[in-house]
Amino acid sequence: MKKLLSLLAMGLASSGALHAELKLPAIIGDHMVLQQNQADPIWGWDTPGTKISVSFAGQNHSAIAGADGRWTVKLAPLPANATPQTLTITGSTKRELQDVLIGEVWVCSGQSNMEWQLTQAINGDLEAAATQLPNLRLISVPKVGTQELQNDFKGEWKASTPASASEFSAVGFLYGRYLHQILNVPVGLIDNAWGGSAAEAWVRRSTLEQDSRFKLLIEKAVQKEAALQTEKSKLDYEQAMIKWKADAEKAKAGKLAPPRAPASPEQWLAGQQRAGNLFAGVLNPTIGYGIKGVIWYQGESNAPTAHEYASLFPFLIEQWRKEWGQGDFPFYWVQLANYLPQKPVPGQSTWAELRESQTKTMQLKNTGQAVIIDLGEGKDIHPKNKQDVAARLVRWALVKDYGMKLPYRSPEFKKLTVDGNKATVTLDCFGSKLRPFGVDEVKGFAVCGADKVWHWATGAVVGNNDVVVSSPEVAAPIAVRYAWADNPVCNLYSAADLPVTPFRTDDFPMITMPKP
Repeated sequence: MKKLLSLLAMGLASSGALHAELKLPAIIGDHMVLQQNQADPIWGWDTPGTKISVSFAGQNHSAIAGADGRWTVKLAPLPANATPQTLTITGSTKRELQDVLIGEVWVCSGQSNMEWQLTQAINGDLEAAATQLPNLRLISVPKVGTQELQNDFKGEWKASTPASASEFSAVGFLYGRYLHQILNVPVGLIDNAWGGSAAEAWVRRSTLEQDSRFKLLIEKAVQKEAALQTEKSKLDYEQAMIKWKADAEKAKAGKLAPPRAPASPEQWLAGQQRAGNLFAGVLNPTIGYGIKGVIWYQGESNAPTAHEYASLFPFLIEQWRKEWGQGDFPFYWVQLANYLPQKPVPGQSTWAELRESQTKTMQLKNTGQAVIIDLGEGKDIHPKNKQDVAARLVRWALVKDYGMKLPYRSPEFKKLTVDGNKATVTLDCFGSKLRPFGVDEVKGFAVCGADKVWHWATGAVVGNNDVVVSSPEVAAPIAVRYAWADNPVCNLYSAADLPVTPFRTDDFPMITMPKP
């Protein structure tokens, strides 16, 4: 018995020793960039009750590890500094974080068009070769989809090199490189994107459940979760796999492309579309790290529910700001590009409705939208011109956050005036003026009369910011739409080469409204 008690005591002592060690999250480590001019949190874990001391740049702070082992201190605001410094943390053990810089930190998030790697962009090989930038730092969050809140991830900060930047987000990297070279300060980029992800996956599940606007969204999620976790679902998947293997063998024998493998129930349950999955799995471990703002490229997955997105997207932004506790930090996004086959007649479009929901979100403070209705590829949902995407995004930041004077905002609809068979659309050009590209005639307009049947219209720029549109088939127009299609043919820009934001003047019911 004494021997057993002795061994038990040794085991407990050993277990305690394992816990008596300072632990830091991946987001806080060597080569990181701290956000300049704001109080940046530094946190980690240690044995409960342990005193933690943090010293950096002449500052000294202390905290006590709580009952769960977590501790947090906040550094006093510091100016940008490209000279590597050491951040020292002492608790049960000591850690010295090397090569820490101070500058601008941005989160790069969304779905596959944000995830799209630098080498996959236009001239990606050349772009990757031009990445030897020691004061531009990168960190990527691996894909983890779960309903259980995670507090850490596997990753590390790295200086930008051809090796580290090649597989980084193209839009994120190019955006960060602009900032780094224009502002001449260190820049840190957090790549946190997942292809095919739905917006609801990026929001804390409980907040969606508590908001009546998302009742249908949650009901559908609960139904799908229940269905995928039944024995029948498991058996259906096993049978589908048997059939797929047989079909794949036939295709191989006939030298044909194999069919796509069926999705397992777990693929959705632990995937990027389940409500709350990405908030818990990949976003939560980064929340609280000092940032300047967020750039976002997402929406393709939510196009079928564009009406709902008009509430969901601003809710996501509001919730991220609330979770971060940094106030209304800048949040800039990319509007959906043109995609899918062009249609010979004007009509309805889920992608146009999603773009409208994105535009409406600019009602939120400190937000902005990069319009890329001219940069898409009809046959490819992943347009390769990420350079212009990043350039249009970074204009918002350079003007709104860094005080530069540049054209930055695409023209937007302001008012409609109808006189007989002509409709005059007035746009807000934000200090610029309108310019049709390629030809004098403005392409992309459609008009309708009281019958609500849409017809293509001819357009002509009058003055600086008016377009007169008409159609011989509409004697008395009541509404006008511009670039209202999945993949519209449109050619109206500002003189600063920023494309006009797609719009409609009507408030006809959206085709993506939930059906009774």
